Amino acid sequence: MTQDASNLPPQAAQQAPQDQVSYSVSAGFSARLAQLNISVAVTSYQSGILYMIGRNAQGGVNVHQAIMPKPMGLCLDDAGGLTMTAGYQIMRFQNVLDPGQAVNGTFDTAFVPRITYVTGALDAHDIGIDDQGRAVFVNTRFNCLAVPSEKYSFEPIWRPPFISALVDEDRCHLNGLAMQDGKPKYVTAVSRSDTIDGWRDRRNDGGIVMDVQSGDIICEGLSMPHSPRIHNGALWLLNSGTGELGVVANGTFEPRVFCPGFLRGLSFHGNLAFVGLSKPRYQRFEGLALDQKLKDADSEAWCGVQVIDLAKGSCVDWFRIDGAVGELYDVGVIPGAVCPIAVPPTSDEAAKLVTYQGMIPAEAPRPVAAPETPGA
Repeated sequence: MTQDASNLPPQAAQQAPQDQVSYSVSAGFSARLAQLNISVAVTSYQSGILYMIGRNAQGGVNVHQAIMPKPMGLCLDDAGGLTMTAGYQIMRFQNVLDPGQAVNGTFDTAFVPRITYVTGALDAHDIGIDDQGRAVFVNTRFNCLAVPSEKYSFEPIWRPPFISALVDEDRCHLNGLAMQDGKPKYVTAVSRSDTIDGWRDRRNDGGIVMDVQSGDIICEGLSMPHSPRIHNGALWLLNSGTGELGVVANGTFEPRVFCPGFLRGLSFHGNLAFVGLSKPRYQRFEGLALDQKLKDADSEAWCGVQVIDLAKGSCVDWFRIDGAVGELYDVGVIPGAVCPIAVPPTSDEAAKLVTYQGMIPAEAPRPVAAPETPGA
């Protein structure tokens, strides 16, 4: 479903009664997308929706919602691909449109599923693409990094040295992955526990960052860290339990910005960081330092994306979701996209949208309806 926010006033929500969800944006959000020539992709496993946030013909914000099975980690590549961990699958989507083509005369970027690996329910989190073109994903259920297999549910390629065996037990809650030069470089975990569910008792200060190549722990004492990313030579991550975006330097986490939410999902464009925020509604998010930080700031946690100017150390624009959706997982920046769409793999749209090499812009592609979204 597409939510047309062309008349969406700054700091005021446009209600979508059928979904019991409302969206609001900062005054400059749409203009910033236009200036940077980007759109933003966001996953929410809670709602089962992949959100594509772009611009409409009136200069406002357009939110397209595509139903997906538990969408989690995102990886956008330079070849027009989007790879995502989704429930019991790893999905690779491809932008099937060339410059000048548009779906329904509106969507200039159309991510269509082209490859799906059925892995079984691995609770897969972050994902990247290595220098062999393989999807490398965090297999949280088995405490390892893995790649898809043509025979098995997965092929393990690395696990933390403190994990004594490859077993079906979420022991340390391995979750985040940072790639560098086509190889896994850093991972985050909620703890170094080697017993089933041991990480739940270490949420406040058991979090770690590990160097995959050496197996060394390079930073510890974190609170449920997520989304490690390498940007401009620095290792950034989200210390989710404290609501802080920061860098790891000399073995220490250096907070740079506090955001009012449980943070997951981080992407960069130039000197801007796009940070995902969730509401800490459930027990696994409660009892953390974030609770006190929100009280000190006289603030409520909220769900959405904040755009952080790294030079200023402050939020300069935002996109917010209120209502039935309170948890996001990942955020990705889509360069060169004005109004993107994603097509669910089992939808009628996936069956009807046919493209082929040599189609001319006037012909391609055939019109399709935007995927309908049930109550979120």
